[in-house]
Amino acid sequence: MHHFNRLASKVLVIGLPKLKFERDKLCETCQKGKQTKSSIKLLNVVSTSRPLELLHIDLFGTSRTMSLGGNYYGLVVVDDYSRFTWTLFIATKDEAYHAFKRFAKVIQNEKNCGISSIKSDDEGELQNERFDKFCSKFGIKHNFLAPKAPQQDDVVERKNRSFEELARTLLNETDLPKYFWADVVSTTCYVLNMVLI
Repeated sequence: MHHFNRLASKVLVIGLPKLKFERDKLCETCQKGKQTKSSIKLLNVVSTSRPLELLHIDLFGTSRTMSLGGNYYGLVVVDDYSRFTWTLFIATKDEAYHAFKRFAKVIQNEKNCGISSIKSDDEGELQNERFDKFCSKFGIKHNFLAPKAPQQDDVVERKNRSFEELARTLLNETDLPKYFWADVVSTTCYVLNMVLI
């Protein structure tokens, strides 16, 4: 409104009516123009009682720049109980199954307990026959989110956003070439895990 008053008083815009705009008044059209979908209410309660009871999984990418290891995608796995996060880097979306399979074996041996359930969006690389067979073989319940509703799994989506923002900041601050993005995301993941601990 301050800008409108200046424009009207100094006749800087031809055809702008000489109206008296009230200060600190909310413009109804501005409110409608800036309106977005209401967000899903966050639950600040951990719904699990042990590590690996529920894992949130999401794939991010495609990066425009290939990383040093030849990867374009990242698979983010977040433990619901501890919020500990792992990042797995893959060259194509098809490798998501093999990357998760290797990860599951290693982490279950390391933690000495099994994965009870996983939660992911309905992307094809995590919703296929091979993935279903793997889950049924090891008794893992696979929960899918509604299509086009990433807000439902805010745990992993928020983590992805943090990785993206911190990685971009680190790359810009250190003037590293863009092909270091996977290393920077790994570093970011490590730092965020240490902050949690």
